[in-house]
Amino acid sequence: MGKQDFYHTTVLLEEAVDWLNIEEDGVYVDATFGGGGHSKAILERLGPNGRLVSFDQDADAWNNKPDDDRLIPVTENFKYLSRFLRLHGYSEVDGILADLGVSSFQFDTADRGFSIRYDGPLDMRMDRRTELTAAKVIRTYTETQLHQLFEQYGEVRNARQLAKHIVTSRKGAGPQTIGELKAMLAPVTKGIEVKYLAQVFQALRIEVNDELGALKELLQQAAVSLKPGGRLCIISFHSLEDRIVKHYIKRGRWDEPGAYEEPIKPLMKPATPKSIDPTEAEIKRNPRSRSARLRVGEKL
Repeated sequence: MGKQDFYHTTVLLEEAVDWLNIEEDGVYVDATFGGGGHSKAILERLGPNGRLVSFDQDADAWNNKPDDDRLIPVTENFKYLSRFLRLHGYSEVDGILADLGVSSFQFDTADRGFSIRYDGPLDMRMDRRTELTAAKVIRTYTETQLHQLFEQYGEVRNARQLAKHIVTSRKGAGPQTIGELKAMLAPVTKGIEVKYLAQVFQALRIEVNDELGALKELLQQAAVSLKPGGRLCIISFHSLEDRIVKHYIKRGRWDEPGAYEEPIKPLMKPATPKSIDPTEAEIKRNPRSRSARLRVGEKL
C-alpha cells in the first residue's frame, strides 16, 4: 500500500488540539498517529524548533507519515511512552494526545478482521508482530475466561450463555474467519444482530490488544512525563475507557478506593468540568464520532 491521503476521519480534531495549548517551541506527543489527522494539526501549530513524537504500533499507519523533520515516529504501543521519550532525550513534554478509537482504515480493511461488515481472517491485532488473535481467543480460552471478557469488555447481555455455546460448538482449529464466527454465534445472538456482534467484536478486540491495560500504562506514564501545566487530551469511544480516564485524571486511580486505603494524591486535575462531546454538525458529517468523548487533564 502506497502513501495516501488520510484514511481516517479525525474526531474532535480542533477541540483536542486547542486544549493542548500548543507552544511553538514545545514538545508534544500524539500517542495514536492513526490516519495522521491530529499529528498534522499539531505540526501546523509548531514552530521550526517544536517537536512531535508520534506513536502507532500499526505499521500500516505509517504509510501516511508526513515528510516533516519535526516529527519523530515510533512504531510501538503507547504503553512504552516513557521508554521512548527517554530514548529520544525527552524527560518531560508539554502535552500528550491520544485518540483511542480504531481507525476507519482498520475497520474498512477486511483482512484486519476488525469489522463485522466484511469477511476476512479473525485477527483483530493492531500490532501484527504479536501472537494473540481473535481466532486464538475463541479457540483456546476457557468458558470462564470467555464469560468474563464478553461480560466486562463487551457488556454482552447473555455473556454466560455465549461462552458456554462457543466452548461446546468449537471443533479443531475453530472459526478462522469473521463469517465462520458469525455463523457459530447465530443460535445465541440476542436482540439486534449488528449491535450484538459489535459488542462481541469490541470485547475480542480489547482482549487481543490488551487495550485497557495499555490505557492504564499510558495514563500513569503521561502523568509523570508531563511538565507542570502540561495537558493530557484523551478521546475515548466507549464507557469502559472513558470511566478509566475520568477517574484517573480526577483521583489518580481508576478504581474505587477501599474503605481503609490512604487516598492517592493525583498528579493531574480535570481541565474541564465534564467531557467535551462532538457537535451535531460533526456527528452529521461523521456518524462514527457520535460516541466520542474528550477528557482533558492538566499536570499539577
